Amino acid sequence: MTTRPTMKGIRPAGYVLDEAPLAAPVAQAADDLAAVREQWGDLLAAIGRPPRAEWPPRECREWEQPPAAEDAPAVGRLPLVLREHPAPLNLTALDAATTTERELFELCDTVAAAVQRPVRRHLVGRRTPDATLMRWASDAADLADPARWSYASPTDSGSRAYGLHWAAVWLEGRALNEVVGDLFAPVRPLLADEMAATARRARARVERALGRDGQPTVLDRPCPYCEGQLTAYTRSGDPAAATVVCGTGSSCSAPVLLSARGRREWSGAELVGLFVALEAARER
Repeated sequence: MTTRPTMKGIRPAGYVLDEAPLAAPVAQAADDLAAVREQWGDLLAAIGRPPRAEWPPRECREWEQPPAAEDAPAVGRLPLVLREHPAPLNLTALDAATTTERELFELCDTVAAAVQRPVRRHLVGRRTPDATLMRWASDAADLADPARWSYASPTDSGSRAYGLHWAAVWLEGRALNEVVGDLFAPVRPLLADEMAATARRARARVERALGRDGQPTVLDRPCPYCEGQLTAYTRSGDPAAATVVCGTGSSCSAPVLLSARGRREWSGAELVGLFVALEAARER
């Protein structure tokens, strides 16, 4: 005897399994978004400085005298909103900033359209038998809810006026499904993947523009001990975790140990000594 097939286990084309696990993509998206906003001030400051192989990185100069105004930390001293630069000195940083800002703003619009509850409406006016004096109006308090993402229009920039920093914070909340009353629905798997991919690209773009993507950088000054070529290696996302290697080899007289490849190598606290020696060599 044959049995009739049932619909159990059969899903129509285009079916989305809402129960799919979201922990990994949303957690990574939140981390990447946090990295973008934490480095946003540095990126905006870099637009006004010519690109060059600089050592040590500005944020690694704790051992120097208090920085001048132009070298001061960007966060808290510069507006975190991308503005027009009449004569940008670092086009790579400018392109990274404009592209990242546009992509995150567009992502906010997409996420808000999918998970954000529309503004509540209610009837206002004077009741009459034919209700001709009644009309629907938006709830002002709901419309002005600071947790709500407001779309841009030809006459109003909406939430974009608060800049990329706020957009990243808002997206982090949506990635982690933070509860704000009934304002937001949970993020679906496909949208979570899009958020993760956009955040990953944004972080990579910002770190690449700032020279923090782990790629080696040939310094613009030679080794102060042997005139050999110095190359800096940084860990992606962590400019303080850097290593500088002299290309001369074991014949270099620098007072640091040889690496496994037989080259003089500075890392950690040893970088302070290298910087002092580089400054002394420049003054000679």
